[in-house]
Amino acid sequence: MSTGHENAGYRRLFDDDGLTFGAGFPLTGSNRSTPDVERELELATHAEAVGFDALWARDVPTYWPKFGDAGQTFDTWPWLSHVAAHTDDVALGTSSVVLTLRHPLHVAKSAATVDRLSDGRLVMGVASGDRDPEYPAFGVDREDRDRTFREAVTTLRTVWRENYPELEGEWGALEGNLDVVPSPTEETIPLLPTGHARQSREWIADHGDGWLFYHLPDRTLETYLSGWRATAGEKPFVIAVRVEFADDREAGPEPLHLGFRAGVEWFREYFRRLEDYGLDHVIVGLQNEDREGALETFADEIIDQQP
Repeated sequence: MSTGHENAGYRRLFDDDGLTFGAGFPLTGSNRSTPDVERELELATHAEAVGFDALWARDVPTYWPKFGDAGQTFDTWPWLSHVAAHTDDVALGTSSVVLTLRHPLHVAKSAATVDRLSDGRLVMGVASGDRDPEYPAFGVDREDRDRTFREAVTTLRTVWRENYPELEGEWGALEGNLDVVPSPTEETIPLLPTGHARQSREWIADHGDGWLFYHLPDRTLETYLSGWRATAGEKPFVIAVRVEFADDREAGPEPLHLGFRAGVEWFREYFRRLEDYGLDHVIVGLQNEDREGALETFADEIIDQQP
């Protein structure tokens, strides 16, 4: 029975005890300019076909060259709607919507729309942001983003759960005479705060449906998972990892930013180790030039070989 947040996407990722895998856009690797739409969709449908459980789209409102990329370039909501129309059952994730830079009522309506159009496949990573120039660009006080983030989460939960709510915040006020439609497929869309979002672990455990984090060294991940389980029980923990397959199947790991370059044999043992730690889902950022081949290799050699 659903507890209010377990839509089809959440169940796809977290119903089983084992580790599940998603692929992160842009699947073509074009993260500074507009990627080829048809090729992105070809790779998205291929990822679903070979066994990935989710496709994750990043929310990057503006391009800051110093930071190094513009995510998948396209705005999160129309892009995920487009992907939903070309896929069947794969979960659709945001990694992550920057709540401090978006009006919460717009987020509530857009997210519920994607959730409805995809038959409940949306799982939302939500974040407080990490690109300093964007705060003045949107008229947001960078130092106040912790409160803004909490307020946005409260607003989303309220307008999804209640009809004609009464609610007030820095964003404005609802006085009981307006409703935000459509409603999501379940009581609320799953929300996974990303990183610390300037919140305590206890707040994230109480208000989130899981925790989405960046790549962490093994020992650090073990510590985080132990603390998370003590605080949040069985709520899922998710990380993102960049993966580049070496030509040598038995090659040891070389560090990449937020990931590794290694042989497939090493990666197989690595992800088995993460599963043993208790990790629930990994967002895989494939770095090989042959993306279609890398998706197949990952599915055949890692996903299909999980115990």
